[in-house]
Amino acid sequence: MNVPPNVIVNNTNKSASSDSQEIDLMALIGALLDRKLFIFLVTALFALCGIAFALFSTPIYQATAMIQVEEKSGSVPGFDDVSGMFESTSAAVTEIELLKSRSVIGEAVDSLKLDISVEPKLFPVIGGRIYRQFRANQEEELSAARFGADSYAWGGEKVEIFKFEVPDYAIGSEFTLVVQEGNQVQLLDGSGELVLSGSVGQQLERGPFVLTVKTLIARPETEFHLVRRDRLNTILELQSDITASEKGKDSGIINLAYQHANPEFAQRVLDKVANIYVRRNVERNSAEAQKSLDFLSVQLPEVKKQLETAEQRFNNYKVKQKSVDISLETQGVLTQVVELDTKLQELELKRLELSRKFKKDHPTYQGMLEQISAVKEQKRQLTSEVSSLPETQQELLRLTRDVEVNNEIYTLLLGKTQELDIVRAGTVGNVRVIDTAAVNRSIPVKPKKALIVVMATMLGGMLAIAIVLVQRALHRGIEDPSDIEALGIPVYASVPYSEYQDKLTGFGRARKSKSTTAKAKSILAVDNPADLSIEAMRSLRTSLHFAMLEAKNNIIAISGPSPGVGKSFISVNLATVLAQSGKKVLVIDSDMRKGYIQTQFGMRWEDGLSDYLSNRLPLEVIVKPSSVAGLDVITRGQIPPNPSELLMHENFTRLIDEVKNKYDLVIVDTPPILAVTDPAIVSAHAGTTLLVTRYGQTHAKELEVTRSRFEQNGIDIKGVVFNGVLRKASNTYGYYGYYYNYEYESDKA
Repeated sequence: MNVPPNVIVNNTNKSASSDSQEIDLMALIGALLDRKLFIFLVTALFALCGIAFALFSTPIYQATAMIQVEEKSGSVPGFDDVSGMFESTSAAVTEIELLKSRSVIGEAVDSLKLDISVEPKLFPVIGGRIYRQFRANQEEELSAARFGADSYAWGGEKVEIFKFEVPDYAIGSEFTLVVQEGNQVQLLDGSGELVLSGSVGQQLERGPFVLTVKTLIARPETEFHLVRRDRLNTILELQSDITASEKGKDSGIINLAYQHANPEFAQRVLDKVANIYVRRNVERNSAEAQKSLDFLSVQLPEVKKQLETAEQRFNNYKVKQKSVDISLETQGVLTQVVELDTKLQELELKRLELSRKFKKDHPTYQGMLEQISAVKEQKRQLTSEVSSLPETQQELLRLTRDVEVNNEIYTLLLGKTQELDIVRAGTVGNVRVIDTAAVNRSIPVKPKKALIVVMATMLGGMLAIAIVLVQRALHRGIEDPSDIEALGIPVYASVPYSEYQDKLTGFGRARKSKSTTAKAKSILAVDNPADLSIEAMRSLRTSLHFAMLEAKNNIIAISGPSPGVGKSFISVNLATVLAQSGKKVLVIDSDMRKGYIQTQFGMRWEDGLSDYLSNRLPLEVIVKPSSVAGLDVITRGQIPPNPSELLMHENFTRLIDEVKNKYDLVIVDTPPILAVTDPAIVSAHAGTTLLVTRYGQTHAKELEVTRSRFEQNGIDIKGVVFNGVLRKASNTYGYYGYYYNYEYESDKA
């Protein structure tokens, strides 16, 4: 392909800055600057949404409390030997799990009736903010209803449900509590059917439905949403909502926190959970003492009964024997026997205590059994010595022994019972509340209004930028001439977009109105020859001079892929620039379907090309001189039913042969090649074929198909005119940005 050496700015080395990362970065920045208004509007919209959300969202308050976990519980002075075996240590992590157990949380749910949810019906969007901002000046004061909406709560409304029971199928369903005149209420189900009705303070029943409203402060017609929640789900939700963490490693300090929209509710719930946990900790630590007390409470009546029986038998024997006294020898044996029996009973008590803590094969338990066996052996030996005493002394010794042993045992058990009772009552547990629940009502923990606004603004900005970049990535139109050159087609000229052209009625307006006439001097090259677009035409003129040195004739066919790329604008103004340089030029409008070149010259379309090709008029009649010296025009003529067939007729060949000898240059404006086949027919007669593409409109694939269409007909495209280049920040540093950057106008007086 023969490319002229002076193709204008766009025909540069492909390996230059088109692959430069810096140029790509500047293009991206420029694309963002081009859409700065869109980015600003989207960012502002998100910022406003963030502000609205921050203002109208429900504030969340946090209740906090602190609990200390001690290593061991305190003991009662004077009873260290008794209470020592009931002390225990507890790690903070274990206490946290106990605190959040279903047992503790479930008791709090039952105590505070957290499985009954009652909320006032609030006006949509703004109702919550109005309700929260109301401040009563006196007790039971209510805010006035707004907008005539009496069914909504506007501030000051309160309701307390003492009891609410529903059948299983209705658990989780929402009911409506409607306030009536005279302190009356109605309970409606989800479909609006009446379920219960009655007075506040009374228990209302109807089948499985039971409702008791304890307190109610509201206007008549005010509605409340009432739900009986599943108890287990309520416990699980509260478990997850309450946070407990140890402050520092092994510090024994547990921080509790609970967040809720109602600060009083959050404080009440957290206090209740902490108090239940501390109470249960005390009960857990005193459980061992309680178990021993329960055992002794069973043994004491039995021992007392045995003592009374032994005393009765002893007294009866003395009466029968008429006050027989124990000898000195017998008294010594009795003392030893009583001591052994007392010791044996103590060991039995200890064995029973150890049996609850250890298995029978445990060394401690086995050691206790050995001690008991040794005492029993001593008792057996002592008993054998008693057999040598007189029978009366033996019986008296036995009865006296029973009385004294039972008395010693009873006294021992009674003393142990009192000691354990004191230990149990004095147990304080190994945890205590350091800080009761408190809520900072002036600063809610959620939402973070400033953060929400900042994040919403940033999200809006990033989304807008992403949209712009995605649109750029998916944009089908070519905006860089290097993309055209990458297809192997040279760019002969980049023609900047002319705002002045829009002011001329011969382009745009006349086309849209389909007028057959136009204002004189509507050619941009004549009306404003210093326009940047015309300067680009002059560069194109120079390029064509060298490009046509080896062309077979002086015919230039100008076509394009699709309508609206500016073929006629390029054809008319290029012809004008050539004529102004002293050339004799002819412009032929071969678009016999929608051609409108006549509007540029202030002519009518009659007596044109179609009339000549159909043998209605001779060449001398259809050639019309224009207001530009050296420039003649052949308009399209009447619209024929078969434009392609007329162009294939030998009359068109004869026309080309005649005009190429009469003019220095003949420019033929053709219709778009992808729409009709006319351009291929015309270009077969032309020595040079140019394509016109539109900035941001023509797609690379479209250009490839266009070239393929011409090549199928044996036509070689000489080059491309890149038309309608817009001045954008994204192309300021591109090839065609130099047109704007180096605009050079003459001084005006």
